Amino acid sequence: MGNVILITLLGILLRWCVSLYPYSGAGKPPMFGDYEAQRHWQELTVNLPLKDWYVNTTDNDLLYWGLDYPPLTAYHSYLCGIVAKTLNPEFVELHTSRGYESYEHKLFMRYTVFVIDLLIYIPAAYLFMCAASRPRGRSGKLEYMALILYPGLYLIDYGHFQYNNASLGIFVGAVAALMKGYDCIGSVLFSLALNYKQMELYHALPIFFYLLGLCFKQGGILGFFYKITKIGLSVIVTFALIWSPFLRDSQVFLQVLNRLFPINRGLFEDKVASVWCSLSTLIKLKNLVSNTNMALICLLSTVVCMIPSSLHLFINPTQKNLHYGLFNASLVFFLLSYHVHEKSILLAAIPACFLYGEESFMVTWFFIVSVISMLPLLVKDGLTIPTLALTVLVYVMYSINKRSEGQARPRYSEFWRWINRSFYLSLVGFSFLTVVSLTVTPPPRLPDLFPVLLSIVSCMHYCFFTCYFHYRQFTTRYDRQQVKGKRH
Repeated sequence: MGNVILITLLGILLRWCVSLYPYSGAGKPPMFGDYEAQRHWQELTVNLPLKDWYVNTTDNDLLYWGLDYPPLTAYHSYLCGIVAKTLNPEFVELHTSRGYESYEHKLFMRYTVFVIDLLIYIPAAYLFMCAASRPRGRSGKLEYMALILYPGLYLIDYGHFQYNNASLGIFVGAVAALMKGYDCIGSVLFSLALNYKQMELYHALPIFFYLLGLCFKQGGILGFFYKITKIGLSVIVTFALIWSPFLRDSQVFLQVLNRLFPINRGLFEDKVASVWCSLSTLIKLKNLVSNTNMALICLLSTVVCMIPSSLHLFINPTQKNLHYGLFNASLVFFLLSYHVHEKSILLAAIPACFLYGEESFMVTWFFIVSVISMLPLLVKDGLTIPTLALTVLVYVMYSINKRSEGQARPRYSEFWRWINRSFYLSLVGFSFLTVVSLTVTPPPRLPDLFPVLLSIVSCMHYCFFTCYFHYRQFTTRYDRQQVKGKRH
C-alpha cells in the first residue's frame, strides 16, 4: 500500500509541476487556444438556454470555439460555469469574457482539472489495479503506476489544457468493472465515457465484441437473451437520460450530431502521425478525393482493419484479450480514421497501460514514441522542458521496475536481439529529430519539414506496434477460467 501512496503522490506532484508552465493559446488573440475553448464553453452553458448550446446564434458564434463534444461535456462545462460565476462573474460573462486570463482564473481552471483527477481518474486507476490483482500472483501495481505516471495525459490536460482525464478515467473504470464481471455497470460507465467525448469510439468495437462474446458463453438461448437484454437496457437508459433534454426538438438533436461529426473539418489536423497524413506528403489526397468520400474510405478501412482483433476477442472474451484488443483497436483507429488530432494518441496510450505488466519493454517504447510524436504541439504551447524531462522519466521508470522486479527483455532469440537494437536506434533517431527541430531553422520552402519528418517516423513506429500487439493478441494463451462465472 505504501508504494501505491508514493506513486499517487508523485503523480500529483508531476501534474502540479506541469501546470506551472504555459497552456494552449496563452496570450495569443483572437482565438487563443484550448484553454479558452474550455472557458468559453462554461460561458455559453451558464448564460444560454440548453437549446442554444450547439446552435449558431447572435450569442453563440460557432466559429469561435463552438461546442463540438457530446452532452456530458456540456453538462460538465455548465457545472464548472456555475462555480466560476459564483467565484467571479467576470470569468464567464457573456461576450466580454473572451480571452479572460487573470491569475485567479488560471488557478481556478487548473483546479477543475485536478478535481477530475481526484474524483474520477485516480480512483478509476486504483479500481483497475484491484481488478488486475490476482491471489498469489502479481498485484496490478505496475499497471497502476503506468496509469498514474504516463506523462502524455497530464502534459495535455495540465499543460495544453483539456479534460481527457474525465472520459479516459470513466473508461478505465468501465474496464475495471468488466474485469470484475460487473458487465452492466461497465456498460453504463463506458456509455458515460462515450457521451463525454465521441473519441471513445476508439474503444467501442472491442468492448462490444467482448460483451457479445460473454453473452454467447452463457450457455443456452435463455442465458444469452437475459444477459444481452440487461446490457442493452443499461446502455439505452444511460443514453436516453443524457440525451433527453436534446430530444425534445429534432432540429436541435440533429444539430448536436452535426457538431459531433464535422465532415468539413478535414482529414487530419496539423501534422499527425497517421497513415493518411504520411501519405499526403506524397499524394495530395484532399485534391483527389472529396471530404465525404474520404470519410467513407477512412470508415471502411478502419472497420476492416479492426475486425480481426475484434473477432478474436469475440471468440475468446478473456481479460487479457480485452486489454490487447482495446490497444489494437485504438492504434488502428488512430492510424486510419478521419480527422485525427495528435492528442488522440492518448486513446491508445491508456489501454497500453493495461499491458504494462505483461509488455513493459514494448509499452515503454510506445510511451516514448507517443509523447515525442506530440512534440510540435507541446513546443508550441511552451512545454518543451517538461516534455523532454518526462520522456526521460518513462525510460527511468521502466529501468527501475526492471531492476526491482528482476525483469529483463528476452535476449535468447534473434528477434529480440533485433528488437533491442531497433529500440536504441529509435531513441537515437528521435533524439536527433528533437534536437534538430528545436535548434535548426527549416528551409523557407519547407517550413513544416521537421514536424512532417517526426510524424512520418512516428507513424512507422505505430504501424510496427500495431503488427506486434496484434501478433501478441492472437498468440496469447486462452484461459477459460477468465470467462467463468460472469453472470452479474
